Amino acid sequence: MSNQDDSRARRSRADYERGLPGYHDPTAGYAGSTPGRSALTLRAWLAGFGLVFCAIAAALLFMVELVALAVILIVLAVVAAVDLGWVLHRKRRGEPG
Repeated sequence: MSNQDDSRARRSRADYERGLPGYHDPTAGYAGSTPGRSALTLRAWLAGFGLVFCAIAAALLFMVELVALAVILIVLAVVAAVDLGWVLHRKRRGEPG
């Protein structure tokens, strides 16, 4: 049994909940490539920016009575809020990124 097999046997459920480096990349480790990591922090910042931008733009569009565009931006703000909530849930769970 090699060292690699030993490390697999010692992984706990918490290791899998945090995420394994390169788990979804079948080519991870070949040709000197580093294991892939999720960019959760970047995704959280982008979702937060999208939420704030869409909410402010929707409010401004309501003020100039462009209701159809404002409703579209509200829908996008809700999508950004759900995405931000999911990313924060994953980060709180302990996933790297």
